[in-house]
Amino acid sequence: MVDRPRFFDDLAGAAGTAFSAFSGIREEIHALIRSRIDEVLYSLDLVRREEFEVVQEMASRARQSQEEAETRLAELENRISKLEQHQTKSSHSSHH
Repeated sequence: MVDRPRFFDDLAGAAGTAFSAFSGIREEIHALIRSRIDEVLYSLDLVRREEFEVVQEMASRARQSQEEAETRLAELENRISKLEQHQTKSSHSSHH
């Protein structure tokens, strides 16, 4: 069995070192890009999805509360109207 020449072992080692160096550089580039994108988004006053979803939920709850308040108000107006009608009928019949 013939041993591989030392040259190929060195070449494989160098390739592995280069690959890990490139991986590290790639990670740094990705981090820089993410950082730059965050800066641009921040400067545009955009919000992250999580923040948007929180605000959207708050708006949904506020809308629901408003609808409930409008329903209650309509019910109260209806009750007042009925009481006024009843009172008007009572005052007319007591005069006769």
